[in-house]
Amino acid sequence: MHLRKLLILGGTGFVGRALVSRWMATPGMDAGTVLIPSRRRVRGRAQAMLPTVEVVESDVHDPQQLDALVQGADAVVNLVAILHGSAAQFERTHVTLPQQLAAACQRAGVRRLVHVSALGVPEGDPASAPSNYLRSKARGEQVLRAASGLDLTVLRPSVIFGAEDQFIRLFARLQALVPVMALAGARAQFQPVWVEDVAQALVECLRDRSTIGQTIECAGPEVFTLGELVRLAGQWSGHVRPVLPLPAWAGRVQAAALGLLPGEPLMSCDNLESMRVPNVATGRHPGLAALGLAPAAISAVMPPVLRAGFTAEDRRRTRAGRD
Repeated sequence: MHLRKLLILGGTGFVGRALVSRWMATPGMDAGTVLIPSRRRVRGRAQAMLPTVEVVESDVHDPQQLDALVQGADAVVNLVAILHGSAAQFERTHVTLPQQLAAACQRAGVRRLVHVSALGVPEGDPASAPSNYLRSKARGEQVLRAASGLDLTVLRPSVIFGAEDQFIRLFARLQALVPVMALAGARAQFQPVWVEDVAQALVECLRDRSTIGQTIECAGPEVFTLGELVRLAGQWSGHVRPVLPLPAWAGRVQAAALGLLPGEPLMSCDNLESMRVPNVATGRHPGLAALGLAPAAISAVMPPVLRAGFTAEDRRRTRAGRD
């Protein structure tokens, strides 16, 4: 397969870095140019060292800049998403950007688009979802499906884990700081999927035109509650702590308090609302097996990652927390 130009929005992020590596390493692939826009070019400096990868400083939310990025692309992957923010910020990222991207593709004559959404998105009325995150994700899917002339594939992953994730490693780091983990949403269900499996799924969708028009559910082989995942993070990192599930009212208080702290919060009220919907594969759409992939179990990936010790950033944050 040859794509002269592949545009990856969100290519400097967690999933984007894995996708670029997989794309460049795919046997028999004539990778062409991989274009990665970023508001801060320095974030993609490692990727920019790869042959045929170009990182450009650009704001994808600016329609004129987006038009320039899309020009000449054979395919576009949209990975841009946020987990925290106001209703307006979710709307801008998950709805307005897809609208503008669809319009830019139409103007440039670009048909192929692979869009990453999320498990838990309602199939019907977006208003039926309990959170701004899920409602905006659902509307983003809708505007892309309504756009004419797009060869669209939608991927819906569960929570994504890996060596650089901000989920399992975060809970491991927290358990190095506290004697007890008081946890809101402890009974929420997830089906965690390895970032490398999501990246390979994206590659397969780009390679296989039979995936056009499909929604692919990206989930791992096992379902866990949030409480179980937190316990495993402590166990694998050597910081086993009791996990104290909070009642609903206390969970809302905890989430509200965390949402007021500076920086990106561990949990917000909107996150808590999202967790009311099981973040697991429904079986109503093809899964990773339909792409020829056997997803890795979290127990096969994360124990050696956490046993090897935290990254320098993890250690810095842990020391700062203790101080």
